[in-house]
Amino acid sequence: MGVHQYFKSLSDLEKIYRCPGKFKFQEHSVAAHSFKVAKIAQFFGHVEEKAGNKVNWRALYQKALNHDYPELFTGDIKTPVKYSSKELHELFKQVEEEMTKNFINGVFPEEYREIYFDLFKEGKDDTLEGKILSVSDKVDLLYESFGEIQKGNPEPLFLEIYEESLRTILQFSGLASVQYFLTSILPDLLAERFIERSQLRGITNEIIENEFKR
Repeated sequence: MGVHQYFKSLSDLEKIYRCPGKFKFQEHSVAAHSFKVAKIAQFFGHVEEKAGNKVNWRALYQKALNHDYPELFTGDIKTPVKYSSKELHELFKQVEEEMTKNFINGVFPEEYREIYFDLFKEGKDDTLEGKILSVSDKVDLLYESFGEIQKGNPEPLFLEIYEESLRTILQFSGLASVQYFLTSILPDLLAERFIERSQLRGITNEIIENEFKR
């Protein structure tokens, strides 16, 4: 097939929509999500540098831009489903890895395969860049779900996604970027005018309080 097939597949990511099968006021493609995560990760990287932490920018950008490419083969799996159990999440991961490996072997010349094996592997690791990616991914997911809640979407899934995203972000509360998000960004989000503002503010505060009581 050749690298042409890889370049062509990038347009296919524009046609894979996140959270399929549910009514949404605004659709978000995997391609758009990857771009937004890269921009969010870029800002959080600067926050970490301001706090005196060394950021490997090449690793951060590569992780952010490529983190959801394997969804080209599996589609987007709803977050509450994908993470409902450790075993199920591991199974999804194995399927993605195998399909990605087959794609790379069939598309890329041999001298580039190891590069793309590394680029397309799971980027959410224990490095600072991997942690920033984990947070940035959930921040964009939180904003996607918030946008539906703000518009009055009655589908309860979006509230579940909002809660799960916030809880995951709080798992990285030791990061300077997460502290910045909690003190300087999240309050502005909650100050936006929307129908369920008081309910969402209450849920947000409860999740944060419970997390820091542990």
